[in-house]
Amino acid sequence: MPLNIPDKLPAIELLLQENIFVIDQTRASHQDIRPLKIVILNLMPLKITTETDLLRVLSNSPLQIEIEFLKIKDHEHKHTSAEHMTAFYKTFEQIKKHKFDGMIITGAPVEHLPFEEVTYWDEMKEIMDWSVTNVTSSLFICWASQAALFHFYGIPKYPLEKKMFGVFEHRVSDKKIPIFRGFDDTHYVPHSRHTEIRAEDIKKVEELEIVSESDISGVNMVIARNGRQIFVTGHAEYSRMTLDSEYKRDVSRNLPIEVPLNYYPNDNPDGTPILRWRSAANLLFTNWLNYYVYQQTPYDLEDIK
Repeated sequence: MPLNIPDKLPAIELLLQENIFVIDQTRASHQDIRPLKIVILNLMPLKITTETDLLRVLSNSPLQIEIEFLKIKDHEHKHTSAEHMTAFYKTFEQIKKHKFDGMIITGAPVEHLPFEEVTYWDEMKEIMDWSVTNVTSSLFICWASQAALFHFYGIPKYPLEKKMFGVFEHRVSDKKIPIFRGFDDTHYVPHSRHTEIRAEDIKKVEELEIVSESDISGVNMVIARNGRQIFVTGHAEYSRMTLDSEYKRDVSRNLPIEVPLNYYPNDNPDGTPILRWRSAANLLFTNWLNYYVYQQTPYDLEDIK
């Protein structure tokens, strides 16, 4: 089944060019089924890029999925037009009386700040608290995973000496965990961050379980509340060229940046990046939708507690 996304969203055309099946809301309204309702709080500066990346990996489910995009109130969006934000995004005030089968909160370029100094921290906390009783399963990505682990469980983040940047091999704690059904013995995940969470802090919290980690990039995935909260420090959703764009952006700004590890052939940034994480990413999001959202959510969304 296809993704059901807002009419005229720019990602539609991009995804159709990749042979990914999507339908707009007008066509979906004529299908007599109850779609999964997924809300995405997109905190990344390049909204359309992130929309496309996430919709790509959500598209492989046999379920029909209805997407809502959420924005922070009164936040200036320097890299995305006001017309786009008005057309496709809602504020928390507009959606907070509704319930959703699933929620995704993305990373954000605010790692250098203590959580309490992020300008929208109060609204972020309100949204995270709301998700506990209004969303069947929430998936927190990169900075959002650190923010949620700090807010709910007091897990601190730590600055890194240099950016964790590249594509790293990971192992899982138990392939029988539904989120990893179909995974190989090891899998790859892109990382792009200046801070980390540490396994020793997580292991002190009984409610948390580390289920995926890397010898180089450390903790990647943590699960809580039987999968109602999933925290991912990497960027499985990234497209082939996302790290390339980040690298070349920082080079152009004369920022201290190293070539992303395990990404370009022979670590040569003139080459086409090697895409080695797509199959695991598709499985990750498909498994999340099936086993943690669809299989757990009530038919009547008002029954979510």
